[in-house]
Amino acid sequence: MKKPESTEGPPPSQLIDERIASLGGWRGETLARMRKLVKEADPEVVETWKWMGTPVWEHDGILCTGESYKSVVKLTFAKGASLDDPAKLFNSSLDGNVRRAIDIHEGETVDAAAFKALIRAAIALNGAAKANPRRGK
Repeated sequence: MKKPESTEGPPPSQLIDERIASLGGWRGETLARMRKLVKEADPEVVETWKWMGTPVWEHDGILCTGESYKSVVKLTFAKGASLDDPAKLFNSSLDGNVRRAIDIHEGETVDAAAFKALIRAAIALNGAAKANPRRGK
């Protein structure tokens, strides 16, 4: 399961390492922490690099992306609207029918256990869609 999206160029994990290093400061630290939590929640996660420079974590489909902007690090869950979020981590893209996001600003931290629970729920949702392709659409 752990194969990169493309065999041309550096592997996605290296590109993500480079993005984190280039961000530096709180944004780099935040993206690195969230990446670590994704990997802890799912040791089988596949890291990919899409859309001209976006880190993506996948397991039977996209779990979430890790985008960085001037004032926020954004973790967008591809099927977030279908996930239970009892800890209310989702604080962005709340009006959409499919996606949900977590915007992290400087000085903020995300509850690690709640975030890992969201990752595991996204894995379960992707797995259910894979097992029953009609329901996953």
